[in-house]
Amino acid sequence: VAAECRVAKSDDEVDLMRYVSWVSSMAHASVMRESHKCTYEYQLEALFLFHCAYHGGCRHNAYTCICGTGPNSAVLHYGHAGAPNDRELGPNDMALLDMGCEYMCYSSDITCSFPLSGAFTPDQRMVYETVLEAQKQILTAMRPGVPWPDMHMLMWRVTLTRLRDAGVLAGDVDAMLDANLGRVFTPHGLGHLIGIDTHDVGGYLSTTPPRSTLDGLSKLRTARTLERGMVLTVEPGLYFIDHLLDGALADPAHRAFIVPEALERFRGFGGVRLEDVVVVTEGGADNLTLCPRTVVEVEAVLRGGEWPPTVDTAPWLCRRWNTLDKATGAMVPDKSVRIESGSGLNLEADF
Repeated sequence: VAAECRVAKSDDEVDLMRYVSWVSSMAHASVMRESHKCTYEYQLEALFLFHCAYHGGCRHNAYTCICGTGPNSAVLHYGHAGAPNDRELGPNDMALLDMGCEYMCYSSDITCSFPLSGAFTPDQRMVYETVLEAQKQILTAMRPGVPWPDMHMLMWRVTLTRLRDAGVLAGDVDAMLDANLGRVFTPHGLGHLIGIDTHDVGGYLSTTPPRSTLDGLSKLRTARTLERGMVLTVEPGLYFIDHLLDGALADPAHRAFIVPEALERFRGFGGVRLEDVVVVTEGGADNLTLCPRTVVEVEAVLRGGEWPPTVDTAPWLCRRWNTLDKATGAMVPDKSVRIESGSGLNLEADF
């Protein structure tokens, strides 16, 4: 089957995707740094498109840019012709920017979320670090032989646990999962195969596990077991969508876990998503995305700080630092970035 041939990428394909993700990652960091100059969502999009074309030679995007701010950040496929990234930015908004360029027909798909004020409020930080913790645990768990639906359920478990710890939910997390409460806060699938298409083929074939019938889990674009060479997006998210919140409050099975007065505080918040392009290797995850991710990194870049950092203090993100050798056109290790000592990781070992 031709679709099966595109599921596992060759080393040459991964090298090309490493370049596309590097260009997109540096463009995202540039948009963060310049976001304070923008008035409208479409200006954030314009900054990204400029960087990818001017600095990376990427004339095309892999998909229409999603630049949702404030409540628009909870609209999963915002930015299309009917909602063209045209909202005026608010000083207290969260921005959710889902943007990726394309080069030689290969795609990147990256999402960054950050506060337009330049610093996270306590609630913004709680939501953001909930999503970041899900990303951390999923990247740590990814390796050949792991069923992709298990990673989706891990996302829900982290999300519900953190919301309970923050006082938005109450009760037993296993019981919440049994009640399918996770889909109220993350109604999309964890991620998808990526390559020649942003949503690459091979997710559901006659030889693969079937799509789940469980509401929420059915949104997964594949239920396959991870294999070496697969390239997928890992995109946990946490959203406060009025329609879903109202439905949960009207459903006794869900309302039993919700603290209404605490949840009300997040009405209009929007959402947070972090999306990385990840290669499955024998040793685990090879993260092609090199964006600011920790709160310290994000706030530093928003203040105008340089990127990449001189020290990677989050080796658990499995970012393999690389840069373009302009003399050869090849991606090479970026020796200017040092992995935090004591991490026990050598992400350059099989570069």
